[in-house]
Amino acid sequence: MSRMRQARSAAWLIAPAMIVLAVVIGYPIVRAIWLSFQADKGLDPTTGLFTAGGFAGFENYLYWLTQRCMSPNGTVTTCPPGTLATDFWPALRITLFFTVVTVTLETVLGMCMALIMNKEFRGRALVRAAVLIPWAIPTAVTAKLWQFIFAPRGIVNELFNLDISWTTDPWAARAAVILADVWKTTPFMALLILAGLQMIPKETYEAARVDGASRWQQFTRITLPLVKPALMVAVLFRTLDALRMYDLPVIMISSSSNSPTAVISQLVVEDMRQNNFNSASALSTLIFLLIFAVAFIMIRFLGADVSGQRGVAKRKIAGERKSRRSAKQKVAAK
Repeated sequence: MSRMRQARSAAWLIAPAMIVLAVVIGYPIVRAIWLSFQADKGLDPTTGLFTAGGFAGFENYLYWLTQRCMSPNGTVTTCPPGTLATDFWPALRITLFFTVVTVTLETVLGMCMALIMNKEFRGRALVRAAVLIPWAIPTAVTAKLWQFIFAPRGIVNELFNLDISWTTDPWAARAAVILADVWKTTPFMALLILAGLQMIPKETYEAARVDGASRWQQFTRITLPLVKPALMVAVLFRTLDALRMYDLPVIMISSSSNSPTAVISQLVVEDMRQNNFNSASALSTLIFLLIFAVAFIMIRFLGADVSGQRGVAKRKIAGERKSRRSAKQKVAAK
């Protein structure tokens, strides 16, 4: 009976927060999904009267996925060049490219930074504070800063005597965005990985050194397995954030959908600026499904323990096994 009372008390305590989340997060998602199945308002070519749209089925989704457009006379045709739908698959490839490259680099560099910050040395607190400065700078400020650095007469070209068009050349522009994103977000990865490193008992490393384990063996046999839960959570959060990247390439390079760094979030904004709210809602829903699928795969198959319950269960099982071993040793000693 006491458990039921505690459960009801907990439900009443979290109810206000759940209601706020439902209003702030749930309603926009439901509204976007509903709009994605609605037709755009316009003039009926046969009557010349203004129509209110109505249910369109999957037309808005097919518009993006198959570049399927509706002509004024009601027939289905392939979207002409210059339509936003023709930029969907290139933007998706660029988004996935940015995600894979930036997350990989940030994970490797974040691990190195976390290992350094985890050591005991004079000035460690100052180093930790300095490392977090890029992450604390707003993204818009970061984008402008790197835009000045990669300008035609900027620091990079002048310092290294180069003549690279960082904002117009496709691969140079992508490299500039990747470098800026890695510089800004690597401290976030390092901070999460550092939290996992600090949970590893120092006695484990002392025992490994006594047994003659090298530094590489300590890293591969102790550090990586024990820091994996925190590492996977950091990779998960960063991957989901990279899939919805918008402001950095827009401010640094261009807001045009024809930009060499155009990502799928730019297409949503550009479509909304053209007052195509229904097709923009469909694309937003597709982005939501992509992010949901990536999160599901990483949590289900790659071991990203977001809730921490899996780690608690493992520690509980390990504690029970240790208790049983100690009990058996006591019985054998008698």
